[in-house]
Amino acid sequence: MANVDKVKILVVGDSGVGKTSLVHLICHNEPTNSPGWTIGCSVDVKLHEYKAGTAAEKTFFVELWDIGGCTGHQNSRSIFYNPVHGIILVHDLTNRKSQQNLRSWLAEVLKKDNKSSGNGFEMDPEQFAGNQIPLLVIGTKAEQVETMRNKGKSRGSSVADEFGADQIDLDSQIVKYLAPGSTNAVKLSRFFDKVIERRYYSREGQGQSQGHFSPPPERRRFKNSHVD
Repeated sequence: MANVDKVKILVVGDSGVGKTSLVHLICHNEPTNSPGWTIGCSVDVKLHEYKAGTAAEKTFFVELWDIGGCTGHQNSRSIFYNPVHGIILVHDLTNRKSQQNLRSWLAEVLKKDNKSSGNGFEMDPEQFAGNQIPLLVIGTKAEQVETMRNKGKSRGSSVADEFGADQIDLDSQIVKYLAPGSTNAVKLSRFFDKVIERRYYSREGQGQSQGHFSPPPERRRFKNSHVD
């Protein structure tokens, strides 16, 4: 497919939250058998129909850049952050700390001049208000959460509310969570549309390079593959 435009979406979150499994599910509509640990970054590509079913429908490549979450690489992974057209923040629904750390991840990606904490940067939600990069929060291991709920345990509130972003809760090993027509699938498609609109159709996006590119191979790898 020639002359297909692309957008770049970062997938970030703590090591072990399931980013690689999530990206594989999104791009291939199937669970991955043996996700490993990502060293550096891996990139997978999904074909997305922008405004599907309308007269404005158009095919885009959505590049999902799966960023390794190892704290030891914090100072070097910024090479993957520019440019960025959208951000998916991933946390483990059974690990409250991984949810709290999403603020640090967002600040790190946006390179805000915030004070550093033990886990990196800190970011106030008000600072994100003026940044128009589309944001989606995804919580993984939803099946385990259901078990916890049955035992009377709760997982707390969502950081998505703080930043005015949509949230999807799913289990990356179960395809039904992103089944076509499901609420989660609609949210994900809507998020991709927002990223494309900002990149190609907004006034700010029109000031960026909009050149076409040759279609990439189905899967590209940077450094060593597989992410958590």
